[in-house]
Amino acid sequence: MKNIVVILILSTVISCQSKGHEQQNQTTTPEITVLDTDFSKGQLTLEHDINLQDLEHFHGHLCDGLVQGFLGIKAGMHILYPNGIIDRTNTRIVSKSSPCLTDAAIYLTGGRYQYNSFYVDDSITNGFYIIQRIDNLKTVKIQMNLGVKPPEIDIMGAKAIKGTLSSCDLETLKILENHFTQHLLTTDSETNFTVTELTNFKWNPLIKHDYTKTDILNKNKSICN
Repeated sequence: MKNIVVILILSTVISCQSKGHEQQNQTTTPEITVLDTDFSKGQLTLEHDINLQDLEHFHGHLCDGLVQGFLGIKAGMHILYPNGIIDRTNTRIVSKSSPCLTDAAIYLTGGRYQYNSFYVDDSITNGFYIIQRIDNLKTVKIQMNLGVKPPEIDIMGAKAIKGTLSSCDLETLKILENHFTQHLLTTDSETNFTVTELTNFKWNPLIKHDYTKTDILNKNKSICN
């Protein structure tokens, strides 16, 4: 009898662990479903999935800003496209100038400056994206909630942009960002982001091309020893 009880307990533990790992993997590898035309002059019939690794390959590396952009856009698109499928031919986006945020915006929404479906505006208040459906002009703003991001990341990040962080301090910043990335991937987006509908938003593209690409400023620094 005791052997049967032990076997049942072990089976339950293994089952729970398997479910836990499966749930974690689903959480840490987010994806979105998008709709595109099926060839260069085609119809709107091509449905496929884009995951975080796809975006990482486009951007060049995985980082907290890229994850913030992915999850923020996913939260906003849930409001704009409640059926869960994002029409990338019917979406435009305004982003703050972060290299990570802008790359996420372009790749996930299909927005492009030359087609009047993407532009950068650092004057966005209390948010980092504004996303709009073109057909009905429904518009949302994406904001990260207060207290979610450790302030040390922005403090050290500002110093890194100025070039005043040592190689070893850059390693510390990388560790902090990696921990924050995991936090974003393993917690509920509703606790991390707020999506607000904007009723009087005017699409007003800004012509500006001299933003600083901050993720390459320290590329020639020596490795921390």
